[in-house]
Amino acid sequence: MEWDWALTWEILPELARAFRVTVAATIIGFSMALVGGLVLTILRRSPFRIISWPANFIVEFVRSTPLLVQLYFFYFVFPVEIPDMGGIFTSAFITGVLALALHYSSYTSEVYRAGIDAVPKGQWEAAAALNMSGGRTWTSVILPQAIPPILPALGNYLIAMFKDTPLLYAITVVELLTTAYQIGSARFQYVEAFTIVGVLFLIVSLMSAWLIRRMERWTALPSH
Repeated sequence: MEWDWALTWEILPELARAFRVTVAATIIGFSMALVGGLVLTILRRSPFRIISWPANFIVEFVRSTPLLVQLYFFYFVFPVEIPDMGGIFTSAFITGVLALALHYSSYTSEVYRAGIDAVPKGQWEAAAALNMSGGRTWTSVILPQAIPPILPALGNYLIAMFKDTPLLYAITVVELLTTAYQIGSARFQYVEAFTIVGVLFLIVSLMSAWLIRRMERWTALPSH
């Protein structure tokens, strides 16, 4: 097989448009997952079982079911079983982003839990002795110490989500890999499109890993 440079330049704009969809789904979904994971972690630490048990159930249930099943459920089941949702899940892209966010919220919740549990108990006691409010304790004492050590783990999930975006094809989101497949099917030439897709995934993953390492150094806690 010979590489077709004419085809390569022809399909690049189409792949670039699809690449923007993939990146947008990753950035939006992971931003929501970071917030959602932290909320779930805080809820799971509640002394009230009526709050902690549902949060624990959500985390364990989502982590124990495949992302592809969750995508199908959000896109095909929710609009049928819950008709009063007012069309919230009619957009495939929005559905995909929400499913990615929920799925990875359960994983980031476990990462946050590990980071928070690693904060010495004396830090909580010191905050209480200073009569800090609950919100002030979290934002000024606990999270600044809990987050830096868990940045590598969070970064791994960012890269994992980016590599999971091709699953959105199952609910008709035309992302990067789907576009490459459509190009190959239309022209009966798959090598160029899939090679470009593989290179793009590799470049973005390596760049993300490099940025995460830089952030890890920038936010490293001082050694004692």
